[in-house]
Amino acid sequence: MPLVRIDLLKGKDSAYRTAIGDVVYDAMRATLDVPENDRFQIIAERDAPDFIVDRTYLGITRSDDCVVIQVTLNEGRDAPKKRAFYKAVADGLHERLKLRREDVFISLVEVKKENWSFGNGEAQYAPT
Repeated sequence: MPLVRIDLLKGKDSAYRTAIGDVVYDAMRATLDVPENDRFQIIAERDAPDFIVDRTYLGITRSDDCVVIQVTLNEGRDAPKKRAFYKAVADGLHERLKLRREDVFISLVEVKKENWSFGNGEAQYAPT
């Protein structure tokens, strides 16, 4: 159950935001073995003072179109799967929205399965 948080500067329309969510979900399904209908996303627009992204960190030039994507997911995926995910998202956003690959910032946060509750106050994935 990945939980995806997507942040970007204010000013994009709802179709643009929806497209970002679709690309991320499709990439998770294709590269990270995420099951169908396992889609939990929070997409938020931020005012400039609340969206601080270094413009040149690691020699990558970022613009005002930078999108920050944080995915919390179960631990255990190897580095090749993660790399495939990063590439699928950057390529998908470039193809669908003409977003520069340099403007796609992704962070994966891995957690143990028992750190999830899908509802009812239960830890559905926790060993008993």
